[in-house]
Amino acid sequence: MTVALETPAASGVPARQVWRALYTHFRPHRAAVAVGAVLALIGAASGLAQPLAAKALVDRLGHDEPIASILLVLTALVVFGTAVDALGSYILERTAESVVLAARRSLIGRLLRLRLPEVEKTQPGDLMSRITSDTTLLRAVTTQSVVSAATGGLSFVATLVLMGFMDPVLLGVTVGVIVLIGGAVAVLMPRIAAATRRSQEAVGRISTVLERAFGAFRTIKASGAEERETAVVDEAARDAWRHGVKSAKWQSLAGSSIGLAVQVSFLAVLGIGGARVASGATTVSSLIAFLLFLFYLIEPISKLVEAATQFQVGSAAVSRILEAEALETEELRVETPTGGPAAPAEGGGPASVVFEDVAFRYRDDLPAVHRGVSFEVPGRGMTAFVGPSGAGKTTLFGLIERFYEPAGGRVLVDGRDVREWPLAELRASIGYVEQDAPVLSGTLRENLTFAAPDAGEEEIRRVLVRARLDALVERLPDGLDTMVGHRGSKLSGGERQRVAIARALLRRPRLLLLDEATSQLDAVNELALRDVVAEVARETTVLVVAHRLSTVTLADRIVVMEAGRVRAVGTHAELVEGDALYGELAATQFLATT
Repeated sequence: MTVALETPAASGVPARQVWRALYTHFRPHRAAVAVGAVLALIGAASGLAQPLAAKALVDRLGHDEPIASILLVLTALVVFGTAVDALGSYILERTAESVVLAARRSLIGRLLRLRLPEVEKTQPGDLMSRITSDTTLLRAVTTQSVVSAATGGLSFVATLVLMGFMDPVLLGVTVGVIVLIGGAVAVLMPRIAAATRRSQEAVGRISTVLERAFGAFRTIKASGAEERETAVVDEAARDAWRHGVKSAKWQSLAGSSIGLAVQVSFLAVLGIGGARVASGATTVSSLIAFLLFLFYLIEPISKLVEAATQFQVGSAAVSRILEAEALETEELRVETPTGGPAAPAEGGGPASVVFEDVAFRYRDDLPAVHRGVSFEVPGRGMTAFVGPSGAGKTTLFGLIERFYEPAGGRVLVDGRDVREWPLAELRASIGYVEQDAPVLSGTLRENLTFAAPDAGEEEIRRVLVRARLDALVERLPDGLDTMVGHRGSKLSGGERQRVAIARALLRRPRLLLLDEATSQLDAVNELALRDVVAEVARETTVLVVAHRLSTVTLADRIVVMEAGRVRAVGTHAELVEGDALYGELAATQFLATT
């Protein structure tokens, strides 16, 4: 039975690229797959010997000869073939798991190095499904299907050759029926691939919807949206079910065709073979052996169909994995002897920052965020950025961290364009507290040392005191080893901000970026941390995006931004007198915090 191996056209990935990717996953495990294939061939050979032994048994019965030795041979062949098949199957299953592990490790490592713009235009849930669900489908296609195609093909040819020696006429009848039904099966293969791909895409949508729901769980409950969100997930699940059922339908048709081909061949061979026995053209024992060979064909044909089906399923998964691997990644050049995360240079001193006529937009179809932004920040001291929402303040930090690349102009740190810095070295010099102060699932200790995994207990203790977290740690049941929940759900908003500030301080950065870092703190803690920031600013360079007047007035310099441009630079007193926008902000937006 010949079965076409075609990749799904819907994937948009060329067939050659899919084959190359499959071989890349298969190549490191060639030796193990070869061993499994050899064992499968030995098992197949023992199976091929069984009809010949059966023919000898019938001949001996016809001549009243003893059959004990033949029965022993048949029993030994069955036991031996079963044992060899079991061992080969274990080797292939173990190798398949190794393929999945390698694929997941490679894909995870790549996805965690994606450029931020790539992540922002992709659904996280869909990326997760490519790691968890799509890689699982590689199990069979890179191991079992290869062996099935090889052993099935060889067994198929060997069986046909032996059947040809038995009776060429009956062989012609058998081949004719198999080719006819095999052509119909080949038509089903592209349908299996297309249905599998759509099913995997639907699984990705389920992950996306669930990720969105769990990321805003309180909002869903507060909005009474449980039923609506359940309906959205249910629709995605039903979509996956529909395409999965469609794929199962085509696979069932392909699988059932094997039995149909053999049954039709059996009837044809039985009729024509019976006539040939009656005419004396062949013997009864030869006809029985031929029929046994015919039924033995079920296994190699099944393997060939299985290999073709697994390839269609696997190619759909591979095309989605290739799409994920095509996303642009960052080049993290880590230049440490141990290969660990780069650390800030000891004694490097506070970093200076310069923006030279910087232009930036998040996407070509979106308006410009920065239009010729220029300013200078010398090493050491605090610089505050103020302005209306949408002025581009937070984006400044994203450009300094090289989360984004400017469309024009330059961003300099220590007089060096950030695009010339090795990313690991640049980011090791920076402590960054984001606007929403993210806290990761895990223990409090893991969150504090996330950017400084080698920090000692004494360093952690000092930072806890500076961030006013020492009292919190004393209240927690397990201290620093207390679990903080998903996204820090067991901490208050102010506690999460203090954890984020402590995490940044523990890194001992040369440049500290604070984006609304005290917006959720009460007055007492805000006052204390304001003093800490002022203290840190005497040792390093601190850039602050702030809307509280109490924070802004501490700054050595203030940069006023409006509509993507720098409007004015100066001290609080200078800007109140000299800039109308700042004077308005100081009198209105900051008034509530005075």
